Amino acid sequence: MQLHLVQYDIVWEDKEANHARADALIDAAAPAPGGLILLPELGDTGFSLNLDAIVDDRSGTWASSLAKRTQCWVQHGWADRNAAGRGVNIAGVFAPSGELLCEAHKLHPFSMGREHEVFVGGEAIQLAAGVADAVLCPLTCYDLRFPEAFRMAALAGAEVFTVGASWPASRAHHWRALAIARAIEDQAIVAAVNRTGSDPNLSYVGGSLIVSHTGEVLAEAHQGECVLSADADIDAMRAWRERFPCLRDARADLQGQLPVHIAGR
Repeated sequence: MQLHLVQYDIVWEDKEANHARADALIDAAAPAPGGLILLPELGDTGFSLNLDAIVDDRSGTWASSLAKRTQCWVQHGWADRNAAGRGVNIAGVFAPSGELLCEAHKLHPFSMGREHEVFVGGEAIQLAAGVADAVLCPLTCYDLRFPEAFRMAALAGAEVFTVGASWPASRAHHWRALAIARAIEDQAIVAAVNRTGSDPNLSYVGGSLIVSHTGEVLAEAHQGECVLSADADIDAMRAWRERFPCLRDARADLQGQLPVHIAGR
């Protein structure tokens, strides 16, 4: 699986500027068809709580167009409202056809950043089967701190965890350590893309990384804007799970009860 993590400085609440910035970085990287392009949390607005300013239909339209134009799978992060008018923080996965295959809502709103005042947590773990021949589990930022969500997804068949984030510079060392830990304990590939730059509230240092099923860091970015690319070996990951069957030894009765939905099957 070819992974392409798009790390950039998100312009505050300006979708057109951010779409143009991401397009330019992706076009320069020229990913081959069939790969997976990952964008950060709320990647075309920044971590804003102003739903009136950031919710419209342009995010999904742009991501669908990007998938069709590059003939790649695309995971994009954006905000929407639910039926009750509350915010949902979305990681959406688009097929190369432009079809929205999977829409995962961030499970854990970040209360320290007042996200819970505007956004509600997701009510199910979402998996997407057949993404570059693997089973994908899209998650968002703060979800990285909650291993139970990853374990439930892994037991349901997740092979690649894709995490889009706006993770602040002050806790960058947590970001790296947790991404590696999630890969090791769930014998899965973890692709974690973070933004860089700053917004009106916080500074970010990027540090996007791609981690193998054994915890080896396959590629890692520093602070600047870039597209971080690496090959992840799905067959090797599956063989490792067979040789060292930690997931088979996991006790299902110790796991949570959150539903797991699988798209693409």
